[in-house]
Amino acid sequence: MVRPSWVGCLELVRYTMVAASLYLGFCASIVWVGQGTYLTSAALSHARDNNLPEGLTLGKFTGEFWGLFASTQVLGNLLSLALLRNGKDGGSVLGKNMLFVVFLGCMIVGIVLMCFLSKREEKGNIDPVLCFLSKREEKGNIDPVHSSFGVMLKYIVAPLMDQRILLIIPLIVYIGLQHAFVWAVFTKNIVKPVLGISGVGGAMAIYGAADAICALVTGCLTSGLYSATFIVSIGTVVQGVVLFWLLLFYSPTVGVLGTAAPLLIGALWGVGDGMLNTVLNTVLGLLFEDAKEAAFAQCKVWECAAVAIIFFLSPNITLQAMLIIMTTALFISCGAFLFLTIVIDKPSTVRS
Repeated sequence: MVRPSWVGCLELVRYTMVAASLYLGFCASIVWVGQGTYLTSAALSHARDNNLPEGLTLGKFTGEFWGLFASTQVLGNLLSLALLRNGKDGGSVLGKNMLFVVFLGCMIVGIVLMCFLSKREEKGNIDPVLCFLSKREEKGNIDPVHSSFGVMLKYIVAPLMDQRILLIIPLIVYIGLQHAFVWAVFTKNIVKPVLGISGVGGAMAIYGAADAICALVTGCLTSGLYSATFIVSIGTVVQGVVLFWLLLFYSPTVGVLGTAAPLLIGALWGVGDGMLNTVLNTVLGLLFEDAKEAAFAQCKVWECAAVAIIFFLSPNITLQAMLIIMTTALFISCGAFLFLTIVIDKPSTVRS
């Protein structure tokens, strides 16, 4: 029996998407580790050159970056809403092609602008991996690693020997979980049943706007570990309220209140994400200034692993089970961060 030609086309598309996803994931890991490292270096060198508080300067730099990054949720979703408003099942072919052309143009502009970034000089000559292994050992007393595999292994394992990164990992994991929850579960199970496919762009635009504003404000208020812990606590309360609302009280309804509910949930979720994401990147830069590459690499490893977990679980478990997982992860991450502040680190370890 000869298979229809469209079956072969579907299989080709499937394998092409898998290969493209692997390639994009590999490239994104490099980009995001470089982003965190460069932003931290730029902020701290700017603070030293201008005799400014390092913690507050890094907080502002981080807040401005993540605020602008979150604003793309607004522009991108409004653009998608405009170009894909006509046509069945998410827009016409012309609209989709136009959307990809616009995104490609933005990427090209970003690459060109990146070429004008100035080189940031590092303070001292400290190996970021060896810094994790021993803060008191001199670099010259450690045997060099001859194998590239050995270097890679040290970058993976060495940060896990630092109890500070172990206490931050739950927050990293939760941020990955909640990002994937918004993308895969919130839009499908909360927004779409009430607002339809066409309303997803508008709801995500509101989420992005709240995220951007809150990231900018959080960056201005974050000056050290204690202020970061206070903001993490507020972000935990905000997202905890939303999770309990969805778990215990929410049900899709019609009318004005039913339409407004997904939009309000998106806005509150954006507020919490703006707080937690900005604080996380600021604290990583402050606590691990001499090991930025390793710290931000760990951040992306755990965050991306959490994103993958949600995408694998979402088709196989109920919304209630997903909300229970999210709530548990949220309070574990907040507790670990509080423990980091109260027991492990002292005010002097983070420069204000």
